[in-house]
Amino acid sequence: MPPSSIGVIGAGAWGTALAQVAAKAQVPGGGRVLLWCRNPQAAVEINRTNTNASRLPGVSLAPSVLATADTAALADRDIVLIATPAQTVRDVLGKFRAILRPGTRIVITAKGLERGTAAFMTDVLAEMCPAAEPLVLSGPSFADDVVRGLPTAVTLAARTIDIARAVAEALSIPTFRLYVSDDLAGAQVGGAVKNVLAIACGIVVGRKLGESARAAVIARSFAELNRLGRVLGARAETLGGLSGLGDLVLSCSSAQSRNFRLGLALGEGRRLEDILGTQKGTSEGAYTASVVAALAVKHGIEVPIVSAVNEILEGRCSIDEAIEQLLQRPLKSEI
Repeated sequence: MPPSSIGVIGAGAWGTALAQVAAKAQVPGGGRVLLWCRNPQAAVEINRTNTNASRLPGVSLAPSVLATADTAALADRDIVLIATPAQTVRDVLGKFRAILRPGTRIVITAKGLERGTAAFMTDVLAEMCPAAEPLVLSGPSFADDVVRGLPTAVTLAARTIDIARAVAEALSIPTFRLYVSDDLAGAQVGGAVKNVLAIACGIVVGRKLGESARAAVIARSFAELNRLGRVLGARAETLGGLSGLGDLVLSCSSAQSRNFRLGLALGEGRRLEDILGTQKGTSEGAYTASVVAALAVKHGIEVPIVSAVNEILEGRCSIDEAIEQLLQRPLKSEI
């Protein structure tokens, strides 16, 4: 298969890591991988130093990674990965909708549901760029691990397995393994819901409730993810795979997760406004929690952990009150 021309929209840590993967996957014989930056000065600095020091310090980028702030530069790309926060995807697509060619394979890597519409990112893409071919990349993956070549496995979903496989071949390297799927809904549900649940695990650690409590929260979180995922059209095997259970376990177990760190800081007694105002990058769960909670109400699904996180984030109850409410829930069958 000939190399594909690849562009990445979003020069944060994850977008930069994906550009590095794409550059390695395209050699020998590949062309430039274009990394689009919102800030023109950031593009200049990345090209000058061959690093993205503010997001991935100490990492030298492949020579074939070229940063640009010119949206038109991505017009000829066969594959475009969108690595911006979920709540900005609509705005970003608005900048590119007149530029991207019909049939361009758009790989969404944002993990969230749109506030106000509760839309999957693929639904936003269909509205903004209806002629594009949608794909979703999701799974247990930290940018720092990926860019440093540590073994990582993720899910790449598309409308058909053949479409997913063709793009997976263009992006795969020995340390970045892509498992293909045709369950677009399932690949998105896991990534969006686990961000909210990771906040809960961070709170458990911040409150020093113990590892037994964290294990229980992870297990019950997976039950909530399953209940909600199935009514949203996800397959059970996808929810139990890399983009569901795998991503949930990673995000609930490591302070590398921004959502876990948000919960950790909340559990330690810091104010939400202070945390969000000083963090680098986006904690998607803080913006998705209310959407997930509302969807659960709409479909009559019990998600007590998600609901507790949402009430804490919206200031309707304290962490101690939320913990007490969860512990006082009626005894019931686990299944």
